[in-house]
Amino acid sequence: MSCPNDFSTWIGLAVTGLVLGCLYAMIALGYTMVYGVLQLLNFAHSEVFMVGSFGGYYALVWLGVDAPLSGAALVLALGFAMVVAMLFAAGTAVGMERIAYRPLRKRRASRLSYLIAAIGVSLFLANLFLLLDGGRHLGLPFDWPAIAGRAPVGYPPVLERHVVFSFFGVPITNIQILIVVVALGMMVVLDTFVRRTKIGAGIRAVAEDPDTASMMGVSITFIIVTTFAVGGLMAGAAGLLYGLNFGVTQFNIGFIPGIKAFTAAVLGGIGNIRGAMLGGIVLGLVENLGIACVSAQWRDVIAFAVLVGVLMFRPTGILGEQVAK
Repeated sequence: MSCPNDFSTWIGLAVTGLVLGCLYAMIALGYTMVYGVLQLLNFAHSEVFMVGSFGGYYALVWLGVDAPLSGAALVLALGFAMVVAMLFAAGTAVGMERIAYRPLRKRRASRLSYLIAAIGVSLFLANLFLLLDGGRHLGLPFDWPAIAGRAPVGYPPVLERHVVFSFFGVPITNIQILIVVVALGMMVVLDTFVRRTKIGAGIRAVAEDPDTASMMGVSITFIIVTTFAVGGLMAGAAGLLYGLNFGVTQFNIGFIPGIKAFTAAVLGGIGNIRGAMLGGIVLGLVENLGIACVSAQWRDVIAFAVLVGVLMFRPTGILGEQVAK
């Protein structure tokens, strides 16, 4: 085992970790908001992220994008794909709440019932998109021999990757900048929405005490639907950015990022919005810097070791629990 001696290698790993961390944070917000309001671990949220990724893909295909764009055309194409991806994911999240979770909530079902429903919804959505896209994506590289037409779905090349500037000798690309700027911007908007608006006050009130909030005139059902929708919007945006960064999407694309986003939510403090943001960025940095002295194959091991460590030594996370805080 040997660690790199040059500073630029560490900076490069940190930059990549920051990009991944921003994506984890955006997905983690859906986990943490739903848990804060319903005390429910929505493990089907990883498939909401996957649906958002496909939504962005379908939007770009519908636009007929087959070559990199620039200027106003690029802005319009990315803007349209972002809106479609967010609406796809938000619609999926709201439908999930209406069909799978609301009947259980009305019957005051046990938490185990919610968990089983979440697993069922997750498997349904993953296999639905496997069938819808003809089974072309097996999680194998594009250059895998002798399996033409059976590879991950490639994103249309709407944005050509190029280096914008160098930081301590590390090239920073336009896609990396796009991901960090969009993710941080959306997280700031979400934090402001929850803390400064009437609906946000309702979300915090229901998270703090749903019975009292209901007596004060807050519509619990409306707040729950809004919470799922907002979490879906964030996951959908993350799905598009993920597709742009890696150039592919596939039916099981949400599994590993979803678990890592849940880890980020726990790391920051499940139910705490700012904690999910911080946890995602910290996790991305830790797992990426952690592979410097080993190999990239250890990336997932490091991330899940963080989850085990947090649950053992600080189960409330860095910033503690609750959306209302």
